[in-house]
Amino acid sequence: MPWTDNHKQASRQRILTSAARLFTHKGYDNVSINEVMADASLTRGAFYTHFSSKSELYAESIITAAMSGSSLLQQLASGKQSLASLTKAYLSLEHREGEMMHCPLAFLVTDVSQRDDTVRNVYTKAFRGFVNKLSTTKPDKNTKPSVKALQAAVLMIGGLAIARAINEEELAEQLLSACQQGVQV
Repeated sequence: MPWTDNHKQASRQRILTSAARLFTHKGYDNVSINEVMADASLTRGAFYTHFSSKSELYAESIITAAMSGSSLLQQLASGKQSLASLTKAYLSLEHREGEMMHCPLAFLVTDVSQRDDTVRNVYTKAFRGFVNKLSTTKPDKNTKPSVKALQAAVLMIGGLAIARAINEEELAEQLLSACQQGVQV
């Protein structure tokens, strides 16, 4: 008896959720298809029902990570918290080190630069969405984002990425604090 569409969609979502978490924690090269499928409690064969390649999974997992209910990007998009409180949470040691869904914009920034155009296009779309959410105006695809929104995005994403890369916790904390103070949208 064939699987229902709901079962297929649920399996696909489990794969994407596992991939999003694993990729944002370990990067593309340090995660195998077998690891994603084991984390999703599915067989490797099920992978090819949903995705043609690891790169396709990676691109879609960036969207999943950005749109996850536990992601700070999604909380910003929902408007449930103030920008100041989200900036503080985003630029925190807990986000840097914690088990929450990490922001793919900060945690995959150098990883994405080495991928194909499909992955880079998805990342660019997520970045543009992030900047648009930081903007006090409502830019669309055809308008340029404000300088302040771009500056805030760079301080947040870059600050978190650098804080993640350095191994001195006190310096990382100072960096995150400085970036919080610099974000003025």
